[in-house]
Amino acid sequence: MWVMLILMFVIMYFLIIRPQSKQRKEQAARVASLSKGDKIVSIGGIHGTVHHISKTTVTVKLSENVFVPFEKDAIRSVTKVGNSSKQDSSEEQADAGEES
Repeated sequence: MWVMLILMFVIMYFLIIRPQSKQRKEQAARVASLSKGDKIVSIGGIHGTVHHISKTTVTVKLSENVFVPFEKDAIRSVTKVGNSSKQDSSEEQADAGEES
């Protein structure tokens, strides 16, 4: 009886708790590595470019003369400025290879 209960908790840990904590750590690392000029997407789906970073907030430039402050926790994804061009060129090469 106790063995089944312990086994159930172990399975829950590896299927639910561990992956969530891993995702939280990865998100925290992405937010910690933010720099000016990075492109972000908020949890609300708003796309913009990082303009200013403070301790708990990030000011995002949405368009010319439109700046919106966000909590760092509200950032869903980050695209580094240097990585986007590398990613685009590798996708273009993959597309060219498929066409041949």
